[in-house]
Amino acid sequence: MSSETTEYVYEGDNSIYAGDDGQVVPVVTRAGEEDTNTMQSGDCVRVSGVSIQHTPATKIWFGQVSNTPGYRSLPHHHAEAETGGYVLSGHGRIYFGENYSQYQDMKAGDWVFVPPFMPHVEANMSVTEDLVWLTARTPENLVVNLEDVPDETLEGYRRA
Repeated sequence: MSSETTEYVYEGDNSIYAGDDGQVVPVVTRAGEEDTNTMQSGDCVRVSGVSIQHTPATKIWFGQVSNTPGYRSLPHHHAEAETGGYVLSGHGRIYFGENYSQYQDMKAGDWVFVPPFMPHVEANMSVTEDLVWLTARTPENLVVNLEDVPDETLEGYRRA
């Protein structure tokens, strides 16, 4: 029988995460206790699970984003934040480029990356089902809303 010892390697000082007792421990955000006081973009609703608003996190925002059927975000970008997402359900489209004339479709099981400072619109392409995805953003949930565009400029988009 082997008597192996586990050695934990810490790269850097994580003392900023310590509680009053000096101990650094994981933080769990319970279902129903998520922070909904986040930056929103029109009908795109962001709910924070891990963020500076209610955990010791200082370099990541992780939450759930959703659009009800036939609704979309305002044009926006996320400043210097890199954004990654994973679609849980629904059919979404991210419009980008000049006059938001380019787009990428996404459906359940797809992953998406949006570069920093890229203006885009997130749309639910279904008029009957919610679009729901998980999003991680670093360093924080930065949202810069831009001037809105008429629905007609977004190819294939229709409201519920």
